[in-house]
Amino acid sequence: MMKAIKLSLACMLAFMGTHTAVVGAPDSVYLFSYATLKNGAHNGLQFAWSLDKQHWVNVANGYGFVKSDYGRWGSQKRMFDPYLLQGADGLWHLVFSVNDTDNAFAYASSADLVHWQPQAYPFLPKGHTFAKPVVTYNASKKQYHITYLNADKQYYQINSTDNRNYSAPKAVPAVISTNITIQINNEAQSGQLHRVAWSVVEKLDHAYQANEYRQNLYSENAGQDAQRFKDLKPLTAKITLHPQRAKTISDMLMGVFFEDLNYAADGGLYAELIQNRDFEYTPSDKEGRDRTWTSTHSWNMKGNGATLTIDSVAPVHANNPHYGVLKVTDSGAALINSGYDGIAVKQGQYYDLSVMGHVLNGKPQKVQARLVDPAGKVLATSVIYMGVGKWTSYAVALKPDADCAQASLELKPMVAGELALDMVSLFPRNTFKGHKNGLRADLAQTVADIHPRFVRFPGGCVAHGDGLANIYRWKNSIGALESRKPQRNLWGYHQSVGLGYFEYFQFCEDIGAQPVPVLAAGVSCQNSATGGAGQQGGIPMDQMDEYIQDVIDLVEYANGPVTSKWGKLRAQAGHPKPFNLKYVGIGNEDLISEVFEQRFAMIYKAMQKAHPEITVIGTVGPFSEGSDYEKGWEIADRLKVPMVDEHYYQPPGWFIQNQDFYDSYDRSRSKVYLGEYAAHLPGRPSNIEVALTEALYLTSLERNGDVVSMASYAPLLAKEKHTQWTPDLIYFNNTEVKPTVNYYVQQLYGQNAGDIYLPSSIVLSDQRDAVSKRVATSVVVDSRNKYLIIKMVNLLPVSVHSTLEMPDVTLANTTAAMTVLQGEPTDKGARPVSSTIALNNASEVELPAYSFTVLKMKIK
Repeated sequence: MMKAIKLSLACMLAFMGTHTAVVGAPDSVYLFSYATLKNGAHNGLQFAWSLDKQHWVNVANGYGFVKSDYGRWGSQKRMFDPYLLQGADGLWHLVFSVNDTDNAFAYASSADLVHWQPQAYPFLPKGHTFAKPVVTYNASKKQYHITYLNADKQYYQINSTDNRNYSAPKAVPAVISTNITIQINNEAQSGQLHRVAWSVVEKLDHAYQANEYRQNLYSENAGQDAQRFKDLKPLTAKITLHPQRAKTISDMLMGVFFEDLNYAADGGLYAELIQNRDFEYTPSDKEGRDRTWTSTHSWNMKGNGATLTIDSVAPVHANNPHYGVLKVTDSGAALINSGYDGIAVKQGQYYDLSVMGHVLNGKPQKVQARLVDPAGKVLATSVIYMGVGKWTSYAVALKPDADCAQASLELKPMVAGELALDMVSLFPRNTFKGHKNGLRADLAQTVADIHPRFVRFPGGCVAHGDGLANIYRWKNSIGALESRKPQRNLWGYHQSVGLGYFEYFQFCEDIGAQPVPVLAAGVSCQNSATGGAGQQGGIPMDQMDEYIQDVIDLVEYANGPVTSKWGKLRAQAGHPKPFNLKYVGIGNEDLISEVFEQRFAMIYKAMQKAHPEITVIGTVGPFSEGSDYEKGWEIADRLKVPMVDEHYYQPPGWFIQNQDFYDSYDRSRSKVYLGEYAAHLPGRPSNIEVALTEALYLTSLERNGDVVSMASYAPLLAKEKHTQWTPDLIYFNNTEVKPTVNYYVQQLYGQNAGDIYLPSSIVLSDQRDAVSKRVATSVVVDSRNKYLIIKMVNLLPVSVHSTLEMPDVTLANTTAAMTVLQGEPTDKGARPVSSTIALNNASEVELPAYSFTVLKMKIK
């Protein structure tokens, strides 16, 4: 590093025309702080340094040492007019504008300009905006003064002693900025000038170089293997088990995370076949970007003499305010709904149609219900006899006489008249486990086949929503379907909440998984656009008691006796027995701000008091490092939170290089739930390379199963042609379920889980670091069913001939089940192949190139 500094100084001094010999670094330099408008103002706070204020050297090649985390990705998270000041406390205080519309600004602090505390976004009075800030410190008053320019061209000043609490804005005369303008890379930049020790610049440069090194390391991929391993020959490996050092690990490690993303619920796992059944679609679901996304979306008229209008005068329920009014003057007309990309039906199977409705004018009448193929052929028909006067639920069965992937439902009044219609619903009778209002059988079974020990729901970002009004409220998702309260899905569509908390609990019970509901921590998504400052607009303190009670009531709904208020509602839904809820997540990869911390602590302490038997899972932000991660862990330590939820999506190289990530975790601290993870390559493919990378990393999670209690890949489901995020574990359309190669890694771990970990050692014939990091083993015992399970991953382009030595292991027989998943790195269609092999306490197993092998054997 010193050599690089001397070279940099030498180059600058030479540029200045001096021949002064460089014998060491200077004691101090000028540091210039600024932000550019390049890249949409997303580049963050940058620095340059100089010896003479004339000739400037860019620090870290224009690297942004702190970037805005305000608002939505893309349109927001921008930094304007940053003002940096070193305070009397020695900290660096940064204030900047987030945009030219919101009544908020950004504040952050740092001790060294490298490591920053989580950002805060204080509110200004409505109507105010924040631009051109100048920050000064009044030593006599021990007070910071922040002067800013409002949209009305008036300057205002706010004061604070702690940069947390601010005085009301006061109009002041125009302030003279202390900014200077310099040329950096032939471009004029405006910012602040500071005099700092050379070590400050050195630390900035070192942080940048370290980051560049890590990024280069993590960018390793299988496409480079031909060069990286050009001289590598097939290897031999000696794998030795050490059962005398066995330890107990979590029996909950492998689970799934369900989020209503990519049409995973409506149009997906939720078996409802009618789209917009409740006439509640609204343009705000898509933030006004689709003018057709209204209460009539997915509904069409066929024939003449009929109209469909939307009314809200006398709804079936206040939470479901809109309904359709079908006025028919010609009995040949019909109301049509084609579902989600068509309605897929199978010959000879029953489909249950239900409609809430009544005749508005005239006498009771018949309505013909039909399933029709695209050519107009009628596949099934039945008749609804609809009465007059009040909302009534009607139900008939339809049995198609042919398969069809693109059927439509037609409702055809037999005579002229005017009908009110709502909650038009069509379900296959063959739902998962046969439940009414149930789940799509093949998709639910595919999830169940992973053998997940838990299900996290209803989502991550969906749980805490886009703005406070969009927070997922569990009470809105239970009860009669017509009484549930639908809302916008922040992923850009509509949530009917037909798949609600009761159905989630029921699904968990059906597949033998623990339910892990996630509730907002009193703040909305850190990437919110609604409400200006996003999650910083936390639930008002005078409403927190009510919100906390909602959280406590959830436990009563899941576990309470039928004599309790919420337990009674569970029983009325058809489940008098408790759901045995043990875990509740509070928060989801939040910005760990003071707003978050206050509300999380209130919820956590209330849950401890009301339900100490429930394990509360906290959150430590969206990444595996950084200010939110560090602050989240600090809060968890202080409050003694039993478990925290970590998230990270990383390139394969990160997972390869960080297999020791949990090895040194303090076992006395909070347990870890790795709630969201996946390996991402450019283009986000689901292929052998990323799947085996995840398999490799999962060996380290099993090894650290005494601290990592749970883990779930994310996201779980994605409907083709309706995908907002890739990669996903399972893709599907209306007729097919398409598990990815990554799915089979999760399944092999889920179906071959254990509760005891047996350490093992591996000696390879080639000890190079790049080689040894790509071969891993994990050995577990399923003590309940008496199985020894050995998982072996080979992420190399050559085979590994392995010798297994299993001293002190008593086998029940001489055979083992062997399952192998292998393929070329780019292979997306690889599937596991199972066989039976002979085995004893010293056996040989061939690990093919780019493969994941699982051995399962009975023990005594």
